[in-house]
Amino acid sequence: MFRLSFALLAASVATAASANAPVYNANISEADVLAAQGAWCNALVAINRAGEEKGHAAARQLAGEVLDAAYGYNLGPVLFKPTLAAPPQTFRTTRDGALAYFVGGDPAFKDDTGFALKGWTACRAENAALHINGDVATSMGNVILTNKAGELTPVDKPWTFKKGDDGKLRIVVHHSSLPYSAR
Repeated sequence: MFRLSFALLAASVATAASANAPVYNANISEADVLAAQGAWCNALVAINRAGEEKGHAAARQLAGEVLDAAYGYNLGPVLFKPTLAAPPQTFRTTRDGALAYFVGGDPAFKDDTGFALKGWTACRAENAALHINGDVATSMGNVILTNKAGELTPVDKPWTFKKGDDGKLRIVVHHSSLPYSAR
């Protein structure tokens, strides 16, 4: 009686089938996360520049494009807690809430003055740690913002990214807060 082990059979089938088989891999790499964080920082500065050079409408347009490209509103609610937001609008789970925070001008969010329009000239992310598991990655660390006077503002920022079926990383959790000060 001829017996072929399952492992041997599986290996021979896998080898024969893999020569031209398409592969879907949604795993996120560290480089993916760093690129997404860098793109977010570049976009924040670009939104500010658009506002200064072309006006509020241009900044709003660009901010909307950034939200559509970088955030996972196409996947469901995004868990967004802005740095400078107060109850009852502390948490923003909609695109409109995030857009209002970044550029202001929305009567439904009257306290928002446009975080992205605060004169930021540079931005960089500094991670304390990354946790990557398949198509989801969480980072925790700081974003360091630079204003026109060269002053640095650190912001505590955990992000969670999800890689969608389109292969793009999207922010699905964005929390920002100012560092604690015992003074």
